[in-house]
Amino acid sequence: MGAIEKPYGYYPEPEEIDAWTDQVWADAHTRTGRGELLPDAGWTNNFGDYQARTQIVRFEYEGLPTFYGVWQAAISGPAPLVVHLPGYGGELSVHPPMAACGFNVLNLSPMGYWTPKGFDESKRDKATGSWPVLMDTLRSDRKHGYADWLQCVVCAVEWAWTQGSVIPGRVSFYGTSQGGGTSILAGSLFRDHGIRCIASDEPYLTDYPLSNLRGAYVILTYAVREQSSPEEAYRKLAVVDTLAHTHRIHCPILVTTGTADVVCPPETVRKLDARLDGTHAMVTFEGRTHGYAFEFARLAETWLKMYA
Repeated sequence: MGAIEKPYGYYPEPEEIDAWTDQVWADAHTRTGRGELLPDAGWTNNFGDYQARTQIVRFEYEGLPTFYGVWQAAISGPAPLVVHLPGYGGELSVHPPMAACGFNVLNLSPMGYWTPKGFDESKRDKATGSWPVLMDTLRSDRKHGYADWLQCVVCAVEWAWTQGSVIPGRVSFYGTSQGGGTSILAGSLFRDHGIRCIASDEPYLTDYPLSNLRGAYVILTYAVREQSSPEEAYRKLAVVDTLAHTHRIHCPILVTTGTADVVCPPETVRKLDARLDGTHAMVTFEGRTHGYAFEFARLAETWLKMYA
């Protein structure tokens, strides 16, 4: 089994994944706009951590929805940039311990699902009740959805590289669930553009067929209904299946899973790990269910200290 082997016969060839990823990168660089650090007014001050150095940043780029992040600048710099990506709920969180490690931390919620006033419920998909990013990927035949989501990431990272506390040209990604899966996709996107390492917790967007439409993959039942066959749905969505990007992942990568995770089944994560080359580690937590966990936060800190 090699990293360049296709996960399934109806998945795109690695060269097709490369072309899609290159197109996302190129499209992101057609966007004009800016990031703007906002004053404290209009949101819950420091999310209850009154001594944390946090600021909301608003991103506005032509052709993309307005979206937000929380910026935690390093106390002294220049220092590395690490980017936390959200779960499928679109939630935005802060990580004072990670900032205390000496990193610049950018916590992102692409696509504007989260705002300083709360979630923008008008953006939810009417058919599924969830955020539409996965279904929009399918319905647009891969031209939008996660293509736009990842362009938000590129724009935000390149804004962060302009900040005085940041070492430009290098970035690492971490997250849980969708955040774990998209950390891998973002690492693939930044393969030749400064990626240092990835920490991926319980990665969603991993091996759709093996999921058998369980847990978080139940949304794929809607995807399958809208296509002529399950294989057609999987073929179109494969551009955002982490398995299809393993041939592009050459940086150090940590993946984790829990044996009691019924949302992102552990066998899908094991399949991913088996296809990774280079420096990689997998940690399995016995009895752990799905969701943000203290253990991963400590592991991610250590991984980023070693490689970011």
